[in-house]
Amino acid sequence: MTMFGKLDWSAVPFSQPIPLITSVVILLAMLGVLVLATVKGWWPYLWREWITSVDHKRIGVMYGLLGTLMLIRGFADAIMMRTHQAMAVGGGEGYLPPEHYNQIFTAHGTIMILFGAMPLVLAFMNYLVPLQLGVRDVAFPTFNSVGFWLTASGALLVNVSLFVGEFARTGWLPYPPLSENAYSPGVGVDYYLWAVQISGIGTLITGINIVTTVLKMRCPGMSYLRMPIFCWTALASCLLIVAAFPILTATLAMLTLDRYLDWHYFTNTAGGNPMMFVNLVWAWGHPEVYILVLPAFGIFSEIFPTFSGKPLFGYRSMVAATLFICVVSMLVWLHHFFTMGAGAAVNTFFGISSSIIAVGTGVKIYNWIFTMYGGRVRFEVPMLWSMGFIFTFIIGGLTGVLLAIPPADFLTHNSMFLVAHFHNVIVGAVVFAVFAGLEFWFPKVFGFRLHAGWGKAAFWLAFTGFWVTFTPLYVLGLQGMTRRLQHVNVPDWAPGLYVSVVGVAILALGVAAQIIQLVVSIRHRDTLRDVTGDPWDGRSLEWATASPPPFFNFAVMPDVEGEEAYWDIKRRALESQQLGPEPDYAPIEMPLNSPVGIYTAFFTFVFGFSMVWHIWWVAVAALVAAFAGFVVFAWRDAHEHEVPAEEVARLDRARREARTALLARLPREESAS
Repeated sequence: MTMFGKLDWSAVPFSQPIPLITSVVILLAMLGVLVLATVKGWWPYLWREWITSVDHKRIGVMYGLLGTLMLIRGFADAIMMRTHQAMAVGGGEGYLPPEHYNQIFTAHGTIMILFGAMPLVLAFMNYLVPLQLGVRDVAFPTFNSVGFWLTASGALLVNVSLFVGEFARTGWLPYPPLSENAYSPGVGVDYYLWAVQISGIGTLITGINIVTTVLKMRCPGMSYLRMPIFCWTALASCLLIVAAFPILTATLAMLTLDRYLDWHYFTNTAGGNPMMFVNLVWAWGHPEVYILVLPAFGIFSEIFPTFSGKPLFGYRSMVAATLFICVVSMLVWLHHFFTMGAGAAVNTFFGISSSIIAVGTGVKIYNWIFTMYGGRVRFEVPMLWSMGFIFTFIIGGLTGVLLAIPPADFLTHNSMFLVAHFHNVIVGAVVFAVFAGLEFWFPKVFGFRLHAGWGKAAFWLAFTGFWVTFTPLYVLGLQGMTRRLQHVNVPDWAPGLYVSVVGVAILALGVAAQIIQLVVSIRHRDTLRDVTGDPWDGRSLEWATASPPPFFNFAVMPDVEGEEAYWDIKRRALESQQLGPEPDYAPIEMPLNSPVGIYTAFFTFVFGFSMVWHIWWVAVAALVAAFAGFVVFAWRDAHEHEVPAEEVARLDRARREARTALLARLPREESAS
C-alpha cells in the first residue's frame, strides 16, 4: 500500500476502447467549456449568479441541468444494453465484454433513478414550491445550496468511475453476498457506496428544507387546503425522503463496514444475514418510487386544470389520495421479493397492501379525467404529455397490480416482464411529467416559450418509441427471459429484442427532436417571448410574477382568499378591467450568496474518491476541510442584504405595465374572435 492507496496507472482502462474513448471525449468537452468560459470572461458572472447563489430558482435550474445531463448518460447506457443484447442472441457475442456489460446495467439503473430522475424532480420542487406558496425563498437557503452541490458531487463520483477504476457490477441495488469483498474485490461497489451516500445526504437536506418551507412559510391566507396540489405532492414526497433516506444511509453504512472493516452485517458468517440488506434497502426503495412519482402527479395536477379551463376536480380527494399513498408506500416493500420464502402470511399482507395502494392512484386518474370532462381542452404540448401519461401509467399500474399477487410474481420475478413494468411506471409517470413540466414552466423560468411544432414531434416520437421498446419486453418476460443477460441463448427471443432496438432508435429520434426544439426556441426567442408572465392562462401564484421572476419573487407578499389564488386575483382584474392599486413598496431582506455549498461538495468529493482508493491521509484532510467550511460559515457576521424599495418598485412596475397592456388588449381580441 503506497501513499496513494490502491490507485495506480492500472486503474485507467487503456485496454478497453469504449470507456477510454468516452472518457477522452468527456474530458475534452469539459476542457472546452472551461476554456470558453475563460475566454468569454464568464467566470465572475457564473460565480456570482450561479455557483454561489442561494436563490431557490437558480438552484432549481441547476438541479434540472444536472438531471438532464445524467438522463442523457443513462440513456446512452440503455442504448448499449439493448443493442448488445440484440447482437448477443444465439451464436452472437455482442460487442461488450461481460464485466463491462455488468457495469453498464448497474450504472444505468443507478444514474437514471438517483442522479437523473431525483435531481429533475427536486428541480421542480425547488423552483416552484416557494413561488406557489407566495414566499421569497425556501426555509434554509444556504442549506439548499449545500444539498444541491452534494448531489452534484455524488454524480461526479459516479462518472469518474468510468475512467478511473470501475463501477459496481451488482445491479442498481448492491445485494450481498455479491457486493461483499469475496465476490466484488474491486473498487466498483465502493464507488457506488460513496457516491450514493454523498448524494443521499444532499437529497435529505433538500427534503428537510421543502418540508419546513411548506409547513412554516406560507403567505397570508394560504392555508393547507388552499395550497396547490403540487405543493401537497412535494410535501408528501419530502416527508418520504425524511423518513426513508436515513434507512438507505444506515444500510449502505453497514455494507461499507462489511467491506472496509470485515464486519458481518450481511455476510453468511458470524451472524450476518444477506436478506436483512434486501429488506432494509427496499424499505427505502419502494418509498423512493413514490418520492419520484408523487411530484409527477403534482405536475399533472397543475397542467390538467390549466389546459381544461376549469378547476381541478375533487381537490380534497386529491389531497387525501396523496397522503394515503404517502403512508401506504412505507408498507409495501416486501413485494419486491415475494420469493424470499417469508411465508404465506407475510406475502399475503404485502400483496394486499400493494394492491390497496393502487386505490389512491386510481382516485387521481379519475379526477384528472373528470377535470377534462366538460372543459375546453387545449391540446398544447404539456397537455399531450399529460394525456400520454394517463394511458401509459394505467397500463403500468395494471401490470403492477398483477405483480402484487404473490403466485403471479413467482412466475415473473426477475424477468423482462418486471423490467417492462418498472419502466412503464417510471418513464410513463416521471419522465413524461418532467417533459410536460418543462414545456409548461419553461417560459416562466427563461422568459420565452418552447417551439410547439418540435415539441409535438418530440412527444409523438417518445410516446411511440416507448411502446415499441417495452411492449416486446412484456412478451419476452412471459416467455421466460430473465433480465441482465449478457448472452441470450434462446434464438426465439431474437425478434422481440430486435423490435425493442427499433423502439430505442425511435426514442433517440425523440431526444434529437427535443434538442432541436431547444435550439430553434433559443434562436426565435424574441418571437416566443412571454412578456405577461402568464402565457398559459395559469391558475396558481407563480404565474402572478414576471417571467423570469425577480430574485425576491414577490414585491409584496400575496394575500390568498381562495383555493386558486392567482385565478381569483385575475378574475377580479378582468371584471374591473384594471389591476388593483399599486402597493406601498418597502425594502426586502434577502440572503447573501455563499460559497459554502460548492466548497463543501468539493472536499466531500475528494473524501469519497480517497475512501474508494484507500488514500486515508487525503480522506482525513478532506473531511476536516469540509467541516471547517461549515464552521467558518457559522461565524459569518452578515447573513442578509437589503434590496432598496426603489429597486423593488422599479421591477414590479415593469410587471404591472405588462399586465395593464394585456388587460387592454384582451377585450379587443375577444371581440375580434
